[in-house]
Amino acid sequence: MTRALRSRRPHRTATAVAAVGLLVAAGCGAASPAPAPAEPAPTAAPAPAAPGELAPVVVAAGLSHVWSVGVLPDGRALVTERDGRLSLLVSLDPGTARTPVQADLDDVFARGEGGLMGLAVHADFATSNRFTTCQTHAEGGSPVDVRLVTWTLSADGATATRVADPLVGGLPIASGGRHSGCRVAVDDGGALVVGTGDAAMPATPQDLTSLGGKTLRVDPATGGPAAGNPFADAADPAQRLVYSYGHRNVQGVAVEPGTGRIFTAEHGPTRDDEVNLLRPGGNYGWDPSQGGTVDSYDESVPMTDRDRFPDAVPAVWASGSPPEAPAGAAFLQGDAWGQRNGMLAVAALRGQKLLLMRVGPEDTDGAVSDVEIPAALDGEFGRLRGVYTAPDGTLLVTTSNGDDDRILRIDPS
Repeated sequence: MTRALRSRRPHRTATAVAAVGLLVAAGCGAASPAPAPAEPAPTAAPAPAAPGELAPVVVAAGLSHVWSVGVLPDGRALVTERDGRLSLLVSLDPGTARTPVQADLDDVFARGEGGLMGLAVHADFATSNRFTTCQTHAEGGSPVDVRLVTWTLSADGATATRVADPLVGGLPIASGGRHSGCRVAVDDGGALVVGTGDAAMPATPQDLTSLGGKTLRVDPATGGPAAGNPFADAADPAQRLVYSYGHRNVQGVAVEPGTGRIFTAEHGPTRDDEVNLLRPGGNYGWDPSQGGTVDSYDESVPMTDRDRFPDAVPAVWASGSPPEAPAGAAFLQGDAWGQRNGMLAVAALRGQKLLLMRVGPEDTDGAVSDVEIPAALDGEFGRLRGVYTAPDGTLLVTTSNGDDDRILRIDPS
């Protein structure tokens, strides 16, 4: 059976982080002292009964930390593994053949949370054969940055060749790979939308000249700012790419069909993971430097600090405590999904579940009204990382346990 949850959207003030003692970090954060308990969260009616149980089947197994799946126009799919492997699925059928793609990935710095991460198939792939990855980069064995690299896939899918290296470089990187991000999606205009991590550097999220702790919109042809970016006329070239800032570690990016609205999933510290609706130029209020007054990475601050930043954009959903460590996100699309059509599917690493969220329309600022947890994806497959909607409306979910990881297919029910 499915499990319906009440919406959890606590007040976004400096008191919105509950005392949690020495909890283990939410997927990537470290435990730290917390301020006073949060105010009670507003409640909402439970979700209506779901129309049917979901039945995941295994498309591919024997993988390790599957980060991304990019479905190609012909039904094949590219797959990235964090350790630095790229492969091709012949189809999305259960037990499909999987073949390695020969690509120069020797510079991938696979350590901690970093490695070969996000992948996006370009909107013009049918004619260009291009896709872009987000990966950590090392030179001489030492980490240099997180970067976007654009590739051309051969017609037979056997090889991939770099054509823009980097398309965008200079995203901050931590020596241990902490808070590396890095999810890539394609918006309705064909731009690349990139969610990045702050590399656990205290001043980075609020620094508009840094690409860390941000969402970016990038022209896939040039690596420059996409048309309509809020800071496109800024003097600093990095700031021109920034779409929103004040983020901690963005792990999921989903573009809503029909509206083009962009939602992200983001790791909090010991509480308050977030789902956010992006606003051009919006500040999402994460500032572990406390306005530059401390040099340490202070994780006791609120995820959305509206005392320090009164105009900070509040989350449309927050986990409260315990955290879930949300990762990939995608919208369910198609009438075959019935009552679930249009829900936002979010994978959880620490929570080991799939969260189906009903996001509100524009006049409600996208606030989540209810959350469903399908029983078939509640602890049954361990840590879940990626979520993707195939062109035929089926949902793909990837696991991230490090051993015999899988790509799951879920047909509408």
